[in-house]
Amino acid sequence: MRAGWIRLWRWTAWGGIGLSLYAGWLTVDDVRDRASSEREIDAACDRLISPAAVMDLRDGMVRATTSEYNRFDAGQLPGSCTVYKVPEPGKSQALFTLVVQGISASRPLNRIGDDSRLEPFDTSGGAGSRKQDVTAVADRRPEPQPLAGGLGWHGNRYTTVRAECGPGSEPAAPTLLHVTARADYEDVSAADRQRLARIARSAADVLTLRIGCRTRLPELHDNELPLAPTALRPAQSVSGSCRWFAEYTGRHAQGRLPDRALAVPTRQQNPAESCLLAVSPKRVRHIAEDVPEKDRDFARAALTHSPWWLRTVTYLGTEARTVGYDSVGSEDKIIKLGTAGHSSGAWWVSSLCDGKPALHTLSSGYTYDNILGADVLSALFRAYVNDFTKQHGCTHVKYPEAKDFRSP
Repeated sequence: MRAGWIRLWRWTAWGGIGLSLYAGWLTVDDVRDRASSEREIDAACDRLISPAAVMDLRDGMVRATTSEYNRFDAGQLPGSCTVYKVPEPGKSQALFTLVVQGISASRPLNRIGDDSRLEPFDTSGGAGSRKQDVTAVADRRPEPQPLAGGLGWHGNRYTTVRAECGPGSEPAAPTLLHVTARADYEDVSAADRQRLARIARSAADVLTLRIGCRTRLPELHDNELPLAPTALRPAQSVSGSCRWFAEYTGRHAQGRLPDRALAVPTRQQNPAESCLLAVSPKRVRHIAEDVPEKDRDFARAALTHSPWWLRTVTYLGTEARTVGYDSVGSEDKIIKLGTAGHSSGAWWVSSLCDGKPALHTLSSGYTYDNILGADVLSALFRAYVNDFTKQHGCTHVKYPEAKDFRSP
């Protein structure tokens, strides 16, 4: 009996040693794989970001790979790099993308108008169905939330840090950079949103030093970034960046104007400030009763795949120098400062705010400008610009010529 217990003890001991060795081998293998993944990320993103920080996203991982088609070179802007999580051999999952853009004479950093890339609403209900209430939630493109100190802005899956290159910068350095760290998966946690913000801020620091961009970036607060609001509220009760619209509809008849709004906080150092306005299905049906027969197809489309919305955005300082719109049949059009006009669903007015250039803009969703008409749109836009310029003490406000505001 005693000999049997001794043999059992020995086998147990040897088994434990074997398991320990196997576990140790797995640990060494994981460490080796993670180190190899970090080197690959370093190469793909031109040593601009912390590979360890990227691999801590999505609950952490030990293996990652990069895309051979998206590899970043700091000497060639714009550029991007993409990283994938490898949960097991032969499989990968979308993880992370870094995008760097610089101001240029041919490609705007900020877009306005009826460009499909600016569409705020996802109209698909899944499995080929359509949503019952298309404009309830801005689930495709929520309004960007400002970061403190004018550092940039963030959404629920990304952070963009902006860097202005000032006096003493290298001649080849752009005057403005946008550095975006984006999670390529759904349900991004609060911890991951903060990681993305730190990655973007750090990448901007490294890049500006490398290319000779003289700048001073505001610090990133340690507080976790909250979810960006996506649900639209009754337009008559909103505040923040949409307060002007609530006041406007309080003084004028509702007519065919939006009845929903999504605002962002107003801060003095915001480089851009937006307000999203939209029409609810109930309001669409009411408006449809009063439009000519030829326009009723617009109303039917608004309930399914072409919702009615407006977006006002004011761009300040250097951001105002790189605003443009998609021109059908030609290259992107960059708006010249000091001008005013409208085209392709985009309206703009120039001014000076605190001595710096400003561009006040209005974008209209496809077909909605036909429903509202130029007279209503121009009156609404003028009310927005008047409110903003008054609140911020802006001067030299330039509106389009009167003929451009008349209905055809």
